[in-house]
Amino acid sequence: MAIECLVLGAGQEVGKSCVLVSMGGRRIMFDCGMHMGHLDNRRYPDFSKICEKGDFNSALTCIVITHFHLDHVGALPYFTEVCGYNGPIFMSYPTKALAPLMLEDYRKVMVERRGEEEQFTSDHIIECMKKVTPIDLKQVVQVDKDLQICAYYAGHVLGAVMIYAKVGGSAMVYTGDYNMTPDRHLGAAQIDCLELDLLITESTYATTIRDSKYAREREFLKAVHKCVASGGKVLIPTFALGRAQELCILLDDYWERMNLEAPIYFSAANAP
Repeated sequence: MAIECLVLGAGQEVGKSCVLVSMGGRRIMFDCGMHMGHLDNRRYPDFSKICEKGDFNSALTCIVITHFHLDHVGALPYFTEVCGYNGPIFMSYPTKALAPLMLEDYRKVMVERRGEEEQFTSDHIIECMKKVTPIDLKQVVQVDKDLQICAYYAGHVLGAVMIYAKVGGSAMVYTGDYNMTPDRHLGAAQIDCLELDLLITESTYATTIRDSKYAREREFLKAVHKCVASGGKVLIPTFALGRAQELCILLDDYWERMNLEAPIYFSAANAP
């Protein structure tokens, strides 16, 4: 069975992940993200390449979202509420809970603070999420009589998954972002031993050689401790979802081991 792959975003670039895979008469859109570096029509995937007349409901079998980061889900409300897609959408339970928070925060920043043209409204986000069917890890979902999908744990952020899809005798996996190094609040990605005809994988840092996680944490804690010990204050700008929790756990453990008494504050002004 022939498998065709159309990359609508994140091909040789970081941002607007969106890949359309056709196999056995089924067309699956993996992720529907936006590019955070553009404010023009390059912000969204080129949806016109999916079909000529824009009848996305007949052109797509389903959409599967891997996690809540905007480069993977940011274009979804626009695609459903503005472009008119009304078909099946699948994502994990945590992603369905957290994606609206990310989308609304982005909308507020772009429209209310920066004065940009509104691409989608708060109501669009709410209506979009009503169309989503949440799925569990390793839950086999029968999308139709021929298409099965199954989500596997990807690490990275809470709710992130890799997606296994099978039609007839053809099978594939799409990863989105994943992490093979466990941290303090999430484990490493896990997936069964599978026979695949196609693997589409995130590879942003594939050629980057980093210091060990232990070495990076040690240097971070050393710098923080030096500043606090000299009477200074440390401000750490970081993502409110995932990264902030990881750093809080790291600092709390270090504070206990070193018997430090300086208070640690978490700014929740824009956090859920």
